[in-house]
Amino acid sequence: MKNLRRKTLAAASAVTLGVGLAVTGGLAPAAATGPDTTFLILAPQGATTDKAAARVASANGTVVATYDQIGVLVVRSTNPDFVTDVAGAGVESVASTAGLGTALEESETVEVSTAEAASSTADPTMEPLFGQQWDMPMIDVPQAHAVNAGSADVVVGVLDSGISSSHPDLATQIAKDKSASCIGGVADTNEAAWNPTTSDHGTHVAGTIAAAVNGVGVTGVAPGVKVAAVKVVNDDLFIYPEAALCGFIWAAEHGMQLTNNSYFIDPWELNCRNDARQRPVWQAVQRAIRYSSSKGVLNVASAGNSNFDLAHKITDIHSPNNEPEPEIREDLTNACLDLPAEAPGVVTVSAVGPTGAKSYYSSYGQGVVDVTAPGGDTRYRTQGTARTLSDGILSTTWSKDSNGVVTNGWGFKQGTSMSGPHATGVAALAASAHPGITPGQLAAFLEGTAEAKSCPEGVYNPVPLIDPTDPNLYDATCSGGARNSFYGAGMVNAYNAVK
Repeated sequence: MKNLRRKTLAAASAVTLGVGLAVTGGLAPAAATGPDTTFLILAPQGATTDKAAARVASANGTVVATYDQIGVLVVRSTNPDFVTDVAGAGVESVASTAGLGTALEESETVEVSTAEAASSTADPTMEPLFGQQWDMPMIDVPQAHAVNAGSADVVVGVLDSGISSSHPDLATQIAKDKSASCIGGVADTNEAAWNPTTSDHGTHVAGTIAAAVNGVGVTGVAPGVKVAAVKVVNDDLFIYPEAALCGFIWAAEHGMQLTNNSYFIDPWELNCRNDARQRPVWQAVQRAIRYSSSKGVLNVASAGNSNFDLAHKITDIHSPNNEPEPEIREDLTNACLDLPAEAPGVVTVSAVGPTGAKSYYSSYGQGVVDVTAPGGDTRYRTQGTARTLSDGILSTTWSKDSNGVVTNGWGFKQGTSMSGPHATGVAALAASAHPGITPGQLAAFLEGTAEAKSCPEGVYNPVPLIDPTDPNLYDATCSGGARNSFYGAGMVNAYNAVK
């Protein structure tokens, strides 16, 4: 069995070059005898939430958001006995989300001069910084743009830390009328709410998908489509289940064809359906994903940065990632899944570096990984001893100094957080070229137009020197044939998606 080395899906390195919601109040007299806690309440599948809402009120809870589409309530209560008191007819399961926030790891960013980012280029089809975007030629983006650069009728929901609406490469690309913050499980459409506040992760992801061709900075995979900011990362850089749940429903109710999910839910990277603490979270998220698919949304997710085989048992020794002392969980089975990456109907993406080989950090798994895409690998040139930052993915960034001054820029990051939006961008091009395509058809088309990649022979480890005390730290073995555990159906290809 492989040990799980906990890593977030955020950038491993960065340096900048520059609902249908029914919000109700179930007020009840409640003595403040415990901490104000958020809960997910699930009604029986197919049932309304009316009985559950009544039980919430009688248990001294307040309903803050109602998702009748999937039979889920987001509730807050200070009643320390709320879980016991709310149980009964109309309530299938209940779970506190306290302690279930997943930390989003952030990296340093440094600005590039405006002059460099806006400098002229001999080729008007290329942006000034395009020469440093090795990832775009790798998946035939220039050839695709000559045929179809994407349709503004296609909207991609970026479930992340927000998108900077003042960024020169993104200001024209954001569907503001479809953007919202889902922090706390309740949608807030104010522009300030869905802009970033502490993290540029979502801004970087959005640039990879749809940065404008405007003579400034970089280009996205699908610059003709729109992105919607669906903020699920709070100011403390945590992602809570209720925020992700809100995000999926928001996208479903606001006409989005795709969502990009470069995160995982729960501080345990693997959410165990047979664990009473986590099962309600799994059920609620799965209901939300299934509902979004029924409304025409294809959800794309990153495989993870832990270099472990998602298809086999593992021992998790470094979770939860939001606590100083990890909890050892041994002999985990396939009932424990990476959410949302391993949820049915989700396209899961692994990462490759500039050589096209699996990035040293990328997780994998036969029957789990559907496709692969550029995510960067800043260590392969030195076998792990040092970083080459330009081997990361260049995209749009955002920062705010201690005085609150916001700076937009461009920078390198690496991770499956970066490979996911490449696949999402290609899917957006395919949806543009084939209007009316269903989520299932789009997923099959994305895989069918990918270019197959063979397994490397033997044990694969491009970074044996990354830790002198453990040269086998990043060992991995690929399995399968034309469709395999490292690359799934193969490398996504933008030109194949539109030609």
